Amino acid sequence: MATWRRLKLRSVTWMSLLAFCLLSLSTAWAKEEAVDFWPQEIETPKGVVVVYQPQPEKLEGNKLSGMAAVAIELKDAAEPVFGAIWFEARLDTDRDERIATITDVTVTQVRFPEQDEKDQDGKKVEKFKTLLEEEMPKWNIPISMDRLMTTLELAETRAEATQKINTDPPVIIFMTEPAVLITLDGEESLQEIEGSKLKRVVNTPFTILFETSKKTYYLNADKDTWYTASDIKGDWAITKTVPVEIAALAPKEEAPSEDQAPKEDDEEPGPPPKVVVATEPTELISSNGKPEFTPLSGTDLLYMSNTDSDVLMDIKKQEYYVLLSGRWFMSKKMEGPWKYIPGDKLPADLAKIPEDSEMGTVLYAVPGTDVAKEAVLDAQIPQTATVDRKKAALTVEYDGEPKFEPIPTTKMTYAINTSTPIILLDGKYYACDEAIWFVANSAKGPWQVATSIPDTIYTIPPESPIYNVTYVRIYDSTPEVVYVGYTPGYTNTYVYNTTIVYGTGYWYSGWHGHYYYPRPATWGFHVRWNPWYGWGVGFSYGYGPFRFTIGYGGWYRGGWWGPARRHAYRHGYRHGYRHGSRAGYRAGYRAGSRNSGRNNMYRSQRNQARTRAQPAGTHKRQATARASTGRANNVYADRNGNVNRKTDKGWEQRSNKGWESKDRASQTQQQRDRSTQTQQQRDRSAQTQQQQSKQRQGQMQRDKPTQTQQQRTKQQQTQQLDRSHQARQQGNKRASSYNQSRSSSRSSGSRSGGSRGGGGRGGGGRR
Repeated sequence: MATWRRLKLRSVTWMSLLAFCLLSLSTAWAKEEAVDFWPQEIETPKGVVVVYQPQPEKLEGNKLSGMAAVAIELKDAAEPVFGAIWFEARLDTDRDERIATITDVTVTQVRFPEQDEKDQDGKKVEKFKTLLEEEMPKWNIPISMDRLMTTLELAETRAEATQKINTDPPVIIFMTEPAVLITLDGEESLQEIEGSKLKRVVNTPFTILFETSKKTYYLNADKDTWYTASDIKGDWAITKTVPVEIAALAPKEEAPSEDQAPKEDDEEPGPPPKVVVATEPTELISSNGKPEFTPLSGTDLLYMSNTDSDVLMDIKKQEYYVLLSGRWFMSKKMEGPWKYIPGDKLPADLAKIPEDSEMGTVLYAVPGTDVAKEAVLDAQIPQTATVDRKKAALTVEYDGEPKFEPIPTTKMTYAINTSTPIILLDGKYYACDEAIWFVANSAKGPWQVATSIPDTIYTIPPESPIYNVTYVRIYDSTPEVVYVGYTPGYTNTYVYNTTIVYGTGYWYSGWHGHYYYPRPATWGFHVRWNPWYGWGVGFSYGYGPFRFTIGYGGWYRGGWWGPARRHAYRHGYRHGYRHGSRAGYRAGYRAGSRNSGRNNMYRSQRNQARTRAQPAGTHKRQATARASTGRANNVYADRNGNVNRKTDKGWEQRSNKGWESKDRASQTQQQRDRSTQTQQQRDRSAQTQQQQSKQRQGQMQRDKPTQTQQQRTKQQQTQQLDRSHQARQQGNKRASSYNQSRSSSRSSGSRSGGSRGGGGRGGGGRR
């Protein structure tokens, strides 16, 4: 049987490369890299408008505000005129392609500083302003999500932090042999299979069957491999003989996509993993024999090198730390007991772990690191869509008649026997399906797209299994469309203090009637985070050509099995170990990443008929754009409306004399201000000149900044420009890293992220 090739993605290192795309290019070109498309030139009937990379400052929902430096080259002018614009716009995002589009632009303010002193009547400035106000609304400006994130950081965007996340540790099992964890949602729940003497364990994402006559359980590992046990929590062993009717119930193979096709590996498969069954929140850490620890350069930390889990040891304190679902747990010994450790109580050396080291992938969970800051910022950027009110429809399936139960600490109730979150509030029913809100007067409909949602719904606590719907928003609506969006909290990524975690940490019991409806699960799937594709399943250790199939069959409806939004996904297990130069995890990881092109919920089959989302990389507009040649992307607007550029010699500012060093430009501006004030004094009426002069001089003396204040103001302006420049550079590096990740994924046949010694460590689908 074919096995998966070892993944060869290295830990993310922020390397420079631009990821912007021209507005007129096709989807395929939009995915290309290594081309700098900023600044952009827009042809207008009056000339060319050069737009430098926008500097977004604030994002509220899908409303973006910011500023940008521009240059106008009129057909009848010899020199360009530089200016600064402030804008408000709507942000359309595509998290799969990590591209956002700034659309519906409104120019709120314009300043052309070099025209101020020679345009006393304001006609020329008004002419430029009118030109921009006429042209800007026609533009759809694409911006890399990674560039957007770093720029928004300048505005100190506040996290929508959840303070009620449960940090109680699950049961943590440590084993010194290859093993796999099989999770059940509570004690086994058996359901008869119609037309046979077999029963199925329905409260698990794995295929487990029970033969009543022999009182034997069968666990499917792949199409041809089965384990058996007489006790579901007992010892499992591979069986070579499987009854025909049981073999017929093995999940059907699914043809992998071209970039996920399995390939032969040069490693020989090892023995089968031990099966561990858990009926309560549990995580499994398994090593290949006695734990082996390797030093982390520049720290007093060791990491366990013969496990796929994230296990560290603090040499000074002789304490073990394990990272699970974004949470750190500590113990004096690997067998436990384990306790939760807040980020501010972690060993300081964790923040010193190099990003490109074997353990660089844990930095997202270490407060204060760049990776952690960017992960938190990314968790605040929504996935957006435009819903067509006429086409959007919803049909809700219940297991019998609708049944409702109270939502803790609220007066609301929710439907428990359906996979669609439905809330009853003040006599109305609100349903959140695939990140779109619907409303009805009856639990059975008919349903219409909602144009607003009561604020009370957003008070649903994390203790409720439908807490995630509080991360779906309605931004605006017209008679034709509704603008909606969701942040990653909808798919179980939550900001907790200064880092992100997976899942609320609470255990939710599923509904079992004719079908089984599972609820979101935090534990049991060994999830890890990748900066480009989000959370992925890690499933501890595995040996041999085993693919423990998850979530196939018609015995349950919808729900959430682990971090993948879709319930059908798999995991390959192959000989895996970390030992010297041959370190490498051989888990053929396919969960989430296999469906990565469909992780955007607004691209689901149902939502394709509901939304008006444009395909990634296609941007329509009336003006013609092209990449600017011969211009560096080094021009910035500051908050005073001045236009500045970064050079090897420092900052320069644009004036009517051209580009000047910022110090000289500041002096020139002060001279102009004094000259203007003197001229105004001379124009005063002789009758009131003396009195007004005294009043003015007194006021000027009071308002005149001290030398220290002037220096402080100048320093603050320079610092703001430096931060803008650093953010733009960091955005370039993030875009480069993402493109490298995509490129490496294509060549390796997988989109998993992170590595140790070249081994794949589980990526997953960003949602």
